[in-house]
Amino acid sequence: MIIQPQNKSALIDNEPIGVDGFCFSCHSGVSCFKDCCRKLELYLYPYDIIRLKQALAIPSGDFLVKHTRIAEGSHPFFPALMLLMNQEEPHLCPFLGENGCLVYEDRPSACRTYPLERAVERVPGSKALTSHYFMTNHSYCKGHGEEKHYTIRKWESEQRIFDFNLMNDLWAEVDAFFASNPWQGEGAAGPMQQFAFMVCYNIDQFRSYYVDNQLAKRTGLDKSARRLIDRHDDELLKFGFKWLLSGLRSRDGNFLG
Repeated sequence: MIIQPQNKSALIDNEPIGVDGFCFSCHSGVSCFKDCCRKLELYLYPYDIIRLKQALAIPSGDFLVKHTRIAEGSHPFFPALMLLMNQEEPHLCPFLGENGCLVYEDRPSACRTYPLERAVERVPGSKALTSHYFMTNHSYCKGHGEEKHYTIRKWESEQRIFDFNLMNDLWAEVDAFFASNPWQGEGAAGPMQQFAFMVCYNIDQFRSYYVDNQLAKRTGLDKSARRLIDRHDDELLKFGFKWLLSGLRSRDGNFLG
């Protein structure tokens, strides 16, 4: 089973969403507007990093240094990343402006999904994943009292979350494999683990590695796949996930080149 909530406490005291959907709305007229951006501890996933570094027009390495911190992951064998909050006002999102989110179109998965939390699990005896949504229960949020009604499908569509869910499901499988401690006894922050961290989180550095080591040629990618990877960071990330898992599962450290 793979369970990956957007927040580590997501499934605690939260209610599953029924077929009738839910009511919620967040706008400047709600009394708590922007409060959730001021009381924040936010985990970032690999695709979140891509979207945010593109929104800010900076290299992924610079984004990691300026806007993230290492945190405890879902298991002890691979770290997680959290958004580094404003240092002048603790727990304040650095992308919060006077009128709201400055990176709204590229906001992270957890912000995009809120007030819901999403978890995924593998269907027994199948490679397929199924997802579950839960309603958060934060007393400060007054958006729950709004009358705008949503089904899960309508919420996903309005929040444009499909790409995020797809990439996060792929990441959930990678992280679940990392939980098996595949690092060949090298310990925390060893060479293979650091390399995996680069593949997953520092997409610009991985692109340089991909080009310099001719991974397209070495892995037999066809022209169509190469073109997609050349143009899109998310396609490179998908390739990186698959290539990394293949190499680690083979227990062949030489795959790093």
